[in-house]
Amino acid sequence: MPLPFLTADRTFDAAPDSALPYDDRERWRRPYRPGPWRVGGAALWLLLASFVLFAAVALALTDSLSSAAVVLCVALLIIAAALRILRMGVWVSSRGVRKVSLLYTRTVPWNRVVSVRTAQQPVRWLGLPRTVQGQALTLVRKDRPADDTAPLLTTHGMDFVGRSSAFDRAADVVEAWAAEYRRS
Repeated sequence: MPLPFLTADRTFDAAPDSALPYDDRERWRRPYRPGPWRVGGAALWLLLASFVLFAAVALALTDSLSSAAVVLCVALLIIAAALRILRMGVWVSSRGVRKVSLLYTRTVPWNRVVSVRTAQQPVRWLGLPRTVQGQALTLVRKDRPADDTAPLLTTHGMDFVGRSSAFDRAADVVEAWAAEYRRS
């Protein structure tokens, strides 16, 4: 089963000289590949789901169908969470920039974006409370003060730990999309 949200569009790899090489700019795209921490975390959740599904089958074979149904629902929730973890990140299109988190998705249209810039600042390491010095791609909106913005991407997030060149490339692409669509 192909998972199109798991990989970045290959068109960007084929044409590195252009920041916006896509023909269909209405489609939401993630301008980078998910990092190994994100993929590994989702794989662990899917491994847990396989054990829970095995438990559901074992419960169903012992004539405890109501318990099996509850355990099956738990397994489906774990699978949905693993897929959502893979989908998390920053997505861009001609309509705006979208940040997908585990429980919510926020979309900011390009006409409400003042600037998108990379800054050196303390960032959270793998989303944990511990902070380290790193780079962050921040989005400044018209309707919010500049100091009230959470970073879109960081060098120490689940997608970019140990992949600083991937962060630079993703930040450049998001900045190019912002520059292109804020003008129009």
